[in-house]
Amino acid sequence: MFDVEKIRDDFPILSKKIYGNPLVYLDNAATSQKPRQVIDALVDYYENYNANVHRGVHTLSMEATDKFEEAREKVATFINSESSDLVVWTRNASESLNLIAYSWGEANVHEGDEILLTPMEHHSNLVPWQELARRKNAVIKFIPMRENGTLDMDKVDDLITERTVLVSAVHMSNALGTINPVRELGGKAHQQGAKFLVDGAQSVPHMPTNVQELDCDFLVFSGHKMLGPTGIGVLYVKRDILNTMEPFLTGGEMVLEVSYQEASWADLPMKFEAGTPNIADSIGLGSAVDYLNSLGMENVRTHEKNLTTYALNRFKEADLDGMDLFGPDDPEIRGGVFSFNTVDVHPHDLGTFLDRKGIAVRTGHHCAMPLVRSLGVAATVRASFYLYNTEREVDILVDGVTEALRYFRDGSE
Repeated sequence: MFDVEKIRDDFPILSKKIYGNPLVYLDNAATSQKPRQVIDALVDYYENYNANVHRGVHTLSMEATDKFEEAREKVATFINSESSDLVVWTRNASESLNLIAYSWGEANVHEGDEILLTPMEHHSNLVPWQELARRKNAVIKFIPMRENGTLDMDKVDDLITERTVLVSAVHMSNALGTINPVRELGGKAHQQGAKFLVDGAQSVPHMPTNVQELDCDFLVFSGHKMLGPTGIGVLYVKRDILNTMEPFLTGGEMVLEVSYQEASWADLPMKFEAGTPNIADSIGLGSAVDYLNSLGMENVRTHEKNLTTYALNRFKEADLDGMDLFGPDDPEIRGGVFSFNTVDVHPHDLGTFLDRKGIAVRTGHHCAMPLVRSLGVAATVRASFYLYNTEREVDILVDGVTEALRYFRDGSE
């Protein structure tokens, strides 16, 4: 049974008060809070078996290595990778995408080739391809987006051609909440011989993810958005592709043999993990995966779908004059991300007002500047939900926005 009140007890920070008000944390698209189990896993590592991995025969090193690789196995199982060898540790999704752009892109993208993206990409899944296209004289194209914040899939067949080498798409938009039909998009890419990349930074924490079912060539995501520590990310790549990729970074740990003249590379996945890795946070991410598995990702998705439905209805009932809520109105294709703008109150002012009520939201362009500007606004307020949020917190948000608009328009609370 998914007991949200019991779940909340696992998160120490949720008992915090902001300006005397209970914390209502609604900035989960930026980073999630951490349960005590993850915090304890980090403390346990540093207190009981802190040592470098893969390099020592002493007890602490062997224990740290076992826990480190056990975490990789947990992540591989979590996304249904056929092997943990295909899971590469990175710092975050941004680093994973840059690794692909350099290690795969430099060898496989040529002058005149085309890369197809969506208009709702985070800068992390846009700027590396812009830079690669600039270096290679390649072309970037975009799938059109409908007014409701969904992709115009009717145009995709005309956009993917024999010149397309990569289709890269966000699974869930961090600014609109749109859940894109990535399995269908990947199928269309593969029909034309293109590779398919999924940015799962927002989706992997919130719904079941099966890389074999998605048939994606690449998947990237970050640990800190799924209850794990910051500074640890994941890159999954199909074996036949990963075997052909050259290392992004070189140095210690990722080598097999080294002479004064040359070097050869270690086996997967260490070939792509130069230097001492982020041991503690990898183990912490493994603990986060344990926690999510204990809840069940289907249950996590159901809870958030119910919250999204409730929030859509509450905003509709509030009938806030002059407020635009962006993204689809169908909770089946929308995650718990709510971006909105009001005509006469700047998002930063609204965000500051809400903070005084203990409500943590995001304001700005959310590292999706081209998308937000395409909406005709410079910035939005974004509230984003996760597994520990409640309908009561949705009520507090909507009431807080209502009060803020009244205050700024009428000068009274």
